[in-house]
Amino acid sequence: MSATSSSDARASTRAATDMPPVASVEDLHVSFRVDDGTVHALRGVDLQIAQGEIVALVGESGSGKSVLGSCLLGMPPRSSETTVSGRVEVAGVDMVDDDDRAHRRVRQELLGAVFQDPLSSLNPTMRIGRQLTERGADIERATTALRDAGVPEPERRMKQWPHELSGGLRQRVMIAMALATDGGAEAAGPDAEKNDGPLLIVADEPTTALDVSVQAQIVAMFDRLRREHDCSILLVTHDLGVAAAVADRIAVLYAGRICEIGPTSAVLSNPLHPYTVGLLRSRLSIDGSARPVPIGGSPPDPLHPLRGCGFAPRCASAEADCVEVLPDPMTEQGRTIACFHPSTVPVDLRTNAVASTGMPTPLPKDGERTPRSDPPGRPGQIGHLARPVSALRLEAVSKGFDVGRGSGRNRLHAVSDVTFDVPAGGATVLVGESGCGKTTLLRMATGILTPDSGSVHWPSGGHPPQLVFQDAGASLTPWLTVRRQVVERLTASGVPRAERNDRAMDLLTKVGLDLRAARCRPKELSGGQRQRAAIARALANDPTLLICDEPVSALDASLAVRVLDLLEELRETLGLAILLVTHDLAVARRIGDEVAVMYLGRIVERAPTDEVFDNPQHPYTRGLLDASPTAEPGRLAPTLIGEPPTPFDIGRGCSFLSRCSFSTEQCETERPELIPVTAPQVACHVRPFAAVEV
Repeated sequence: MSATSSSDARASTRAATDMPPVASVEDLHVSFRVDDGTVHALRGVDLQIAQGEIVALVGESGSGKSVLGSCLLGMPPRSSETTVSGRVEVAGVDMVDDDDRAHRRVRQELLGAVFQDPLSSLNPTMRIGRQLTERGADIERATTALRDAGVPEPERRMKQWPHELSGGLRQRVMIAMALATDGGAEAAGPDAEKNDGPLLIVADEPTTALDVSVQAQIVAMFDRLRREHDCSILLVTHDLGVAAAVADRIAVLYAGRICEIGPTSAVLSNPLHPYTVGLLRSRLSIDGSARPVPIGGSPPDPLHPLRGCGFAPRCASAEADCVEVLPDPMTEQGRTIACFHPSTVPVDLRTNAVASTGMPTPLPKDGERTPRSDPPGRPGQIGHLARPVSALRLEAVSKGFDVGRGSGRNRLHAVSDVTFDVPAGGATVLVGESGCGKTTLLRMATGILTPDSGSVHWPSGGHPPQLVFQDAGASLTPWLTVRRQVVERLTASGVPRAERNDRAMDLLTKVGLDLRAARCRPKELSGGQRQRAAIARALANDPTLLICDEPVSALDASLAVRVLDLLEELRETLGLAILLVTHDLAVARRIGDEVAVMYLGRIVERAPTDEVFDNPQHPYTRGLLDASPTAEPGRLAPTLIGEPPTPFDIGRGCSFLSRCSFSTEQCETERPELIPVTAPQVACHVRPFAAVEV
């Protein structure tokens, strides 16, 4: 049986079973007070999760996904004026009533939680073993939970601190904590059987901050844990590829309401709600066959009640009834949809082709304008005819850090002898697993760090590169308006006082922000607007190069496409060069002219983007591509063998040796150098995927 058909079979079998659901949500409404008014986070949600079922909850940022997950954990939003109505039952216990003691018992014995950022979720002052046993598990059970979660050498990990683990290991520890329940039957009632591990795991964006190889391992782990422990999982994610790989059913949440739910393959191949169609068409893919199309407009204001369908202002199929009446969910043949005019045209995921009536017309986002298309090369802007050959060049740069004290001090080799350049006006993307040295390389490129050896060259007379960070909300000054922050950068650049406000608005307009957004503080803007504001602030220094460190990893698919489209437009209109770091290979294919693959402090492959994706030459590059999620239901991506070796001892041979299936004796004794013998630059002695020359 194929992966797709087996996934459908599991979903239909669980839907038809007489067993009561592990979790049941009925007409759930959640609202809470903020400074500007009352947020209507959930507006009547109905959802059931069967035993052993994985349900993926997808939707744009602000749709209410995390609020629903927190309600299942018995932890609705904390506010002096939080209002919750409806029922949320887990193993027969209502998690939104006033019985806090029962909620704590269910959380301890029957529930597990895995969050997006394990470093902030783990206690930095406690060893891993102590944090696992705090939930009531003994040492033996805690060690078993680590082993079940795929943590190597669990006995040693029990003695370590969170900061000593990689991102992937920290996330596995979080999964182990979710498994380390005693499975007690007391919380579920006197007639319930004792369960081995949790009944339900709520995983809120558990793979967003992880590179593709670790992400593939975590997704495969969820599938294995479901089969071995027969636990249910609510997987909150904005990545449809992750949902497709492991979920039995997909629930699409929009403006606090579920607009569509059904078996994974059915939802992905034949979406019925126009919003689901929009999500699929905005998805980035590594095959490059379809250009993503962002959803036009923006979600409704959560501070106002819904009068009709919340998607009506963004939907090309909307009619008068959609604007005036809220559609009730209708269920037929295992599919539930809340829409008066559902789409009947399947989406071709390879080409993103769909009938025009089934897709909303792209509109400018509320509070934003379409950026002006000023001609490149105008006086005073980069892009003039006499631009330099390279916007950045690093010559044999290395950087290390001393870790530990006294006799326990070791040298961590973050970057080793890297020569690298970014062509003027070009877009180069740097990819690789967490800890490979990408961020250290960026910091040397901007002058934040000084190389131990080698040199960094900027164009003569040009301005230093400017950084755009992953979390724009954290990088922007929270108490200043967006316009004020741009004006501050212009002041530091020596722009005369009389010109600053006009120049600031000109930059904000270029990135698609209007006067209303310019007057806002960062917390008053959406995630996409904050990232645009961060880009405008970076442009105030008139740079030749914009360096972007994971600029869209925290954004949902539609917002990510908007930001990438903006970067592409800035290249064309201002002649900017872009160096972008990402762990999402679909982002790399969308934005890059060329891709450089980094592993353990070295560049192991560099070539034009299409060559890297269509004909990868290094075994590591091939492994990263294989591990990337797709929209193919039931496809569990293969994972790279083992973990990267320690960066403390780089050794004599190839650093990828321990994870490579094609190594030879030469690989053990001689480190391969990045020599452009053919079109791609590849640091590999074997090159098993290269075409045979006749």
